[in-house]
Amino acid sequence: MTAPAMRVLVACEYSGIVRRAFAALGHDAWSNDLLPAEDGNNKHLIGDVRDYLHLGWDLLMVAHPPCTRLCNSGVRWLTKAPPAKTLDQMWQELDDGAALFSACWNAPIERIAVENPVMHKHAKERIENYEPARQTVQPWWFGDKAFKATGLYLKGLDPLTPTNKLVPPAKGTDEHKAWSVVHRMSPGPNRAKERSRFFPGIAGAMAAQWGGLAIEASS
Repeated sequence: MTAPAMRVLVACEYSGIVRRAFAALGHDAWSNDLLPAEDGNNKHLIGDVRDYLHLGWDLLMVAHPPCTRLCNSGVRWLTKAPPAKTLDQMWQELDDGAALFSACWNAPIERIAVENPVMHKHAKERIENYEPARQTVQPWWFGDKAFKATGLYLKGLDPLTPTNKLVPPAKGTDEHKAWSVVHRMSPGPNRAKERSRFFPGIAGAMAAQWGGLAIEASS
């Protein structure tokens, strides 16, 4: 399958995993994050993604936006703040997270995919033109031995088709624990950074199904 090469922006990604998947199929793919590119690639934009949304992209993939205050699992902190935080700070972080999601979701780009867990009602109320997630996928649907439900909010894109569904190990086994590494990750300064790392199998499916093989790559 050949398709015209696209300009792809992979936002909130420092690892380059999704960028490399699209680039391998001939697309002009760039990553963006507040952190430098882990692989040192020069097709990486450092800074707030909102500063780059107007640069003529064909596809925007927001790999892991800050979602702590938007997702259902964090709604409890809006009524009782965690240690060293205030309720005002929690609601401000919610507003900031919703504003970032809203800016990406309403960007002047034809094809948009934003990864985010299921949101609570306060987040939904703050997002312009909110639509529910079109699909929730698991890494093991695409050959990665891991559990991590990933909601995909899609605009101008079809849901992903599993490419290499594995058989999950039985609960209570050592292998099941190994597949749960994201949820069992020890606290530490790099925990959030490592938990946000994307899975190569899903990245490959995104590139193949949403981008196809670009003409430049097939010549």
